[in-house]
Parts: sequence; C-alpha cells; structure tokens
Amino acid sequence: MEEKKELWMVQTKRADFSGLAMRLGVSPVAVRVMRNRGLTEEAEMRKYLYGTLDDLYDPRLMKGMEQAAELIVRKLKEGKHVRIIGDYDIDGVCSTYILLKGFQRAAKELSQRCSLEAGRYSVEKENDAQIDYEIPDRIKDGYGINESIIRQASADGVDTLVTCDNGIAALREISIAKQLGMTVVVTDHHEVPVDEYGQILPPADAVVDPKQDGETYPFHEICGAAVAWKLIRVLYEKLGIPESEWMDLLEFAAIATVGDVMKLQDENRLIVKYGLKKIGSTKNTGLRKLIEKNNLDIENLSAYHIGFVIGPCLNAGGRLKSAKVALRMLLAEDPEWAGEMADELKELNDMRKDMTAKGEAEAIEQVEKQYMDDKVLVVFLPECHESLAGIIAGRLREHFHKPSFVLTRGETTAKGSGRSIEQYHMYQGLCKVSDLLVKFGGHPMAAGLSLEEKDIDEFRRRLNADAELTEEDFVPKIWIDVPMPFEYVNEKIVQELKDLEPFGQGNEKPLFAQKSLVIRNVRVLGKNRNVVKMNLVTETGQPVDGLLFADGDRFLEEQAGRNMIDMIYYPDVNEYNGTRTLQAVIRNYKFH
Repeated sequence: MEEKKELWMVQTKRADFSGLAMRLGVSPVAVRVMRNRGLTEEAEMRKYLYGTLDDLYDPRLMKGMEQAAELIVRKLKEGKHVRIIGDYDIDGVCSTYILLKGFQRAAKELSQRCSLEAGRYSVEKENDAQIDYEIPDRIKDGYGINESIIRQASADGVDTLVTCDNGIAALREISIAKQLGMTVVVTDHHEVPVDEYGQILPPADAVVDPKQDGETYPFHEICGAAVAWKLIRVLYEKLGIPESEWMDLLEFAAIATVGDVMKLQDENRLIVKYGLKKIGSTKNTGLRKLIEKNNLDIENLSAYHIGFVIGPCLNAGGRLKSAKVALRMLLAEDPEWAGEMADELKELNDMRKDMTAKGEAEAIEQVEKQYMDDKVLVVFLPECHESLAGIIAGRLREHFHKPSFVLTRGETTAKGSGRSIEQYHMYQGLCKVSDLLVKFGGHPMAAGLSLEEKDIDEFRRRLNADAELTEEDFVPKIWIDVPMPFEYVNEKIVQELKDLEPFGQGNEKPLFAQKSLVIRNVRVLGKNRNVVKMNLVTETGQPVDGLLFADGDRFLEEQAGRNMIDMIYYPDVNEYNGTRTLQAVIRNYKFH
C-alpha cells in the first residue's frame, strides 16, 4: 500500500516568546501559537486572549452606514413598503433574518411613538411600514438580486429595496430599480467590481460594504450578516432601542461568520466566541429545534458544530429546495411548526450528504481512470445536482491535492465550481481561457463558471497546458506550531489551548509534533472500525495514550509490523468514570 506523501514543516516565526508570555500571563507555547496566526503586537495578543464585546468596532466607522440607517429610519417612519433581498446560502439567510427582525422592531418602536403622539394630540396616525423579503432560487434565479425580482417588487408597490450579502456587483439590476423609481440600499461584503479606472459602485442610494475604496472601518473581512447586524445597531441607537435587544441577534452573525468560512481573526473571532456562548440561551425556537434534532448539546457548541452540522443544515434548503425553509424555521415561533422545519432541513442535509458521497466517489474514480497525470482536474458529472459541484470539487482537491473543477449538466450549459491549492490562482487560470466560458467569476482559491458541454475537453486541455505547476506543488504541507514533547503537556496547557478557541479558518487548531514513539499496542474501536487507540511510549519512557480517527484496518495494514511512529497531535483530556487522563489526539503520523 502506498503511503500518503506530505511535507511536515515547523513554523519559524520569531518573537520574544518568554517576555510576552510573562506580560500576558500565558505560557510561551500560547504566544508561539498566536505568533504563528499572524499576531505580532502585544496589544493584538492581549485582545485575542482577553477581548470582549466592548472591543467590537463602532459600526458608524463603516462608509455609507450613517446614510443607510438614516434612509431606512425615514422610510419606516413614512410607512413605506420595504423589501429585503437576501441570498440562498447561510450568510444570506442569517443576514435576511437579522434585517427583518431589526426593521420590524424599529417599525414597532416608531409605531408606538406615533400612537403616543396621536393620543397626546387626539389625531389618528397610521404609519405601519410593510416589511417583507425575497430570496433568489439557486437554480432558477442564480446568485443575488436580478431583474425579475426587481420588476416583481415594482409590481408589488415596493418603495425601498435593501440587499444583504449581495448587490455590490448588481450594477445593471440596481439601475433598473432606480429607473422604476425605487430607493435602493446595498449591504454586502463581497469585492467591489473594478474597471481600468477603479471601483464601480452600483447606483444605489446608500452602499455599505467594507471592501469599498476609502473604507474607514478597521476590519474588512466581516460577512454579510455581520454588516447587517452592524446596521441594526445604528438603527436601534437612533431610535433608543436598548443594546441588549441588538445583542439578541449576535448568534446569527456568529453562525454566518463560521458558515461563510470567514477568517476567525480580529472582530470575527470575538463575534463567534461570544455568539457561541449566547446560543445556549437563544430565544430562537427554530435554532433550538435544529440543535436538538442533531443531538447536539446547546450549552457546549463549538465552531466545528456550526461549520459541520448546523451550517450544512441551514445551507441544505438553498441547495436542494429553497433557502426560505431555513428562514421560515428561524422565524417560526410555534415549537411544533419550528420542529417540522428543522426535521425537513435535517432530512435535506442527510440527502445532500448521500448525494455528495456518491458524486465524490464517481469523481475520484473518473480521475483515477483518466486524469491522474493532469495538473488541474476537470471532472464532468452530468447527473450530479449542480448545487453540490463546489462541495465535491473541495473533496477532490483534498483527495489529490490538485486544483479541481467539477462540472454538472445545467438546463442550457454545463455549470461548475472549482476549488484550488495555494500555488494556483484559480480566477487568473479561468481568465486565460475566458473565450471558452459563457460566464465565470471567483478568486484565487475558488471559482464558479458555465460553458458549453462540447467545450469541456478543450477547457481541460487548455487549463492544463497553461498551468505552471510542478510535482512539489501537489505535496500537501502540514504546518507544525511547536515540536512539543508530550512530557511538557499538562492540564494547564490543555486549558490554555482551549482559551485560544474558537478555531477555524484563519485561526487553525494548533498542531504539535513528537518523533520516535514506541507503539506498545493498538486497538481498533467503533462500529465502523474508525477509531484507533494506541499505547505509546516516548524516548524518555513516558507512556502516552494516542487516539486517531481514521480507517482502523487500513492503519493496521500500513503498520505491518513496524513499531515506531512520529506523530502530529493536539493534546486533550479524556474523562472516563471520573478519571481524567491526558491523551494525544493524533492528526498525522509516519511509521519508521
């Protein structure tokens, strides 16, 4: 059996580790981990370790924020019809929910004030604004606000459109809305389109997007739901609504931040850290039901649970049916109704998992039979649901560590998604073959495209001809934070590492390494035989309990009589029958 190739690399960033550790009240290991995550200043590290919600940035620093909030307050005051246009993924659903709840609360506040005034002056005042939403259908409408949604809004007598998690690139569509006499507010977090003269903003009445030129907001990497949440803060402040009510929406900004794979750095990390804590006491019936249906402990949710359990359920509606299922669940107040929606989302996600596994197996088989020598993998799965192309492309990239495109059969053309490796700029790769593409977009690590089915082979041929990649580029690099002997591990270190959570994109779980451990014995556990328990001994004679989540039988086959192992691990505490023992959760290993 061929052993997997990977390069183990030790991070070598420099700093005054012991000095910083003393001043910050942590161990040098924690300082080294923070330094490896790109933190250089003591103040940044202090905020990372001890930051609170008071350290969040003032939303008014965001360009266009004041203008957008003023406009919305005025429209709600005038009792206008306001429609929120969201997007079909988790960030779009959470942003729509935040704006909808926020606008409804603001309208209620204004209505109560009107009633008071009406009572005072014995005049009847009616200003209840109508607030509703629309979310595009992934297959029928595609991403973001489109012409049919705008024309429908006009026919429905909508006065003001507010986008969330989309809109920044909808120049033509927003021009149509303006021609039809509507007011438009764009809230988004995506890159602003550019031409040779610079950024081109849509002709909206207000634009809030931290990626604008001249942006004064200190952190530009927040998701669409965080932008929406910040807007509601300004709205509430203007109307004197207590800050605690704004904080009631925090968990939705946190769920979207993880689900939309934002970097868990700076403000994002604080939003997620405190948002996760808040979920335990959430007032949202739908969210509670979804957590319950997935057998999770609401008091102890991690970013992992959001990223790999809750998030995929919220996304499954938009992938296979409609994103409105997830939104209706979050809006449901009746526990029975919310429970039914949560069941439906869980079923859709289970279906999505089965369809993904089938597509992944087909894609791997196709590569192994036909494309093993290709530098850029292009797989055509005509029967695969088009919403799964991106997930399968990601799995393909992980499996072969090569840039991967998965194409499916759309109504008129082939459609697909790509996921890349650090050494290959995917968007630039597509620019070189743009004459073959009907439509495309993306960034260095991911892209979406459509092309004629007849052009797929030529697309594959030209991408490979243009790709300047070498065999070394296809060897995954595993970055080790500290080569730390297990002798150094104690409960204090384990707790300190827990304090560095939440882990995820941009704040990866720390990895440690130790060489030359002797394997005393190995047991394979679990009904799927996917847990390997090892008793190991270090060179100094210290016993170590090792735990590996992998194909147990494959591990035994690979071991084949060898009894020395190097490991990359994360230290943890195993609690069993009241006894606490330290253990190494093994992430990667090499036999020798």
